[in-house]
Amino acid sequence: MVTRKVSIDGPYNFDRVLDRLSLDPLNAVDQADRSVKVPYYLPHGDGEVIKVQAIGTTEDPEFTITFENDQHLEEKHNRIAQIFQWDFGLHEVHEHFLQTELKPIFEEHLGTPIMLEFDPFASIVKSIIHQQLNLKFAFTLTHRFVTAYGWQKEGVWFYPSPEKTAGIPVEELRDLQFSQRKAEYVIGLGQKVATGELNLEKLASETDEFIIKELTKIRGIGPWTAQSYLLFGLGRPNLFPMADIGIQNAIKRLFQMDRKPTQQELEQFSSPWHPYLSYASLYLWRSIE
Repeated sequence: MVTRKVSIDGPYNFDRVLDRLSLDPLNAVDQADRSVKVPYYLPHGDGEVIKVQAIGTTEDPEFTITFENDQHLEEKHNRIAQIFQWDFGLHEVHEHFLQTELKPIFEEHLGTPIMLEFDPFASIVKSIIHQQLNLKFAFTLTHRFVTAYGWQKEGVWFYPSPEKTAGIPVEELRDLQFSQRKAEYVIGLGQKVATGELNLEKLASETDEFIIKELTKIRGIGPWTAQSYLLFGLGRPNLFPMADIGIQNAIKRLFQMDRKPTQQELEQFSSPWHPYLSYASLYLWRSIE
């Protein structure tokens, strides 16, 4: 075991992160301990469990990271920092939004970060499974998928690899209550990643526009899923999914409208929120949860 202590600039509310993570039964969250065990994916289907625990406050955030071993320590440390977005200072974001109509929401949810899904491939799989489902059943269906085809280590679940996913018969996913199309989408994604036709590591260095263009070529991935991947798979800071029902409802409520906003109104409302549209999106979602 190797433990490191990390201090970052506040505000950063890790307890809100844990609240969010605890909604998914696949996540190994201990809110009393203020910790989560993170599945760290290694090549060839291997993995390591890394524990992240908060020991500081929202104003003075501090954490311990416990690794299984010291192999590739910097690489693992950097991935954890990326997942929890520790290098993206929220103070500047908070100050920016205090000058906008979103001020009350940002004051209420002070220090809420965008955090990434634990694995890029799993992030897209999860988004596909969640399409057009209520949140409770979406988590149930994802849980069935991962527990049937993924693997567990120290109580932490790992999503199945692209290679494993590519070989799943459609009929087996139908037995888990996947729709025919959704089963085909998930398996098809696994096939594209497994064969290298879709290289997620290489794609991550491209622009938002290019990534959306490439991902939406894949059957089962539309603009919503591609934007979700940019936000929660890669942590891109300036995304505003105008077609999202939650965003529309939050703006309707915030601006006390008697109908949902038009696209033109959404563009007008969101204009002052650049270059942090992703944080506007996150806090608008939080405002109606």
